[in-house]
Amino acid sequence: MRSIKTVGIAGTGLIGAGWAARLLIRGFDVIAYDVSPTAEAKLKAAIKVAWPSMESLLGKPKKKGKLSFTTDLTHVASKAQFIHEAAPERKELKVKLFHDIDAVAAPDVIISSSSSGFLPTDLQSECKHPERVIIGHPFNPVYLLPLVETVPGKLTSKDTMDAAGIYFESIGMQVLRLKKEIDGYICDRLQEALWREALHILDKDIGTTGDIDDSIVYSAGMRWAFMGSFLTYHVGGGPGGMRDFIKQFDPTLALPWTDLGFPKWNDALETRLIEGTDAQAAGRTVAQIEAKRNAILVDMMKLFKKHKIGAGLVLARESKKKK
Repeated sequence: MRSIKTVGIAGTGLIGAGWAARLLIRGFDVIAYDVSPTAEAKLKAAIKVAWPSMESLLGKPKKKGKLSFTTDLTHVASKAQFIHEAAPERKELKVKLFHDIDAVAAPDVIISSSSSGFLPTDLQSECKHPERVIIGHPFNPVYLLPLVETVPGKLTSKDTMDAAGIYFESIGMQVLRLKKEIDGYICDRLQEALWREALHILDKDIGTTGDIDDSIVYSAGMRWAFMGSFLTYHVGGGPGGMRDFIKQFDPTLALPWTDLGFPKWNDALETRLIEGTDAQAAGRTVAQIEAKRNAILVDMMKLFKKHKIGAGLVLARESKKKK
């Protein structure tokens, strides 16, 4: 794979703008593509929002990348050395985008979808060079959170996965390389399970949206932030670790502690969901909540860097490369 200096982004919504911000502060030039008449202004506004938190985390950049905008997809495909597809989550739209980009881009240019759950085999189905198509699924806010799930399709080459991993690490990402494709990948499947169970609890009127969120914020979420699920339970087993945890708690798997599935949507559930989250917002705008979230994430990552754990390891790795 050639040296990457210019990156293309097809779709400049929340995720596409996040990629652009992450790239620009690291000195990469970005060519952004979108057909919406308001897209360019919204993209620049989103980058402006992201910039202070990125500088707080990384410091001021020695060299800022150049941003350009186009409504011509062939321009992006012909000029970029790596391409992020970040269009809306409609499979037919993404398949067409991959076909059109693939028809123009040089064969060694990787095309990476930011999809949250589609199979890469489907997205590469109409490409002449399907071996260079992957999933590169990030998490919002893309400009701060370091995880990216890379997922191969049936025709994706090992060289593509290797080269994509090198690229993603160069822009401060932690690469989670899946062995094979699955709908929803890893993290979104876990998030979806929690979301469904939360909706069941809300639907049964056991607690408010605030109660449900607090059950995570003040307990398990604090551990998950740096230990995840399996290591948390390993410690929960005491000196015997996971082996003793299984002996103690494996029988609970047969208890009715989860509904999963999805509750039948109804007016009462919708009202509880909207009114509950409005109450949690307590008059704050989404922009105000977003700014507070970013400040907390920056502080957490700096703290994790001090303790040499989790996302702090990625920050430390990138800081070391700058020296």
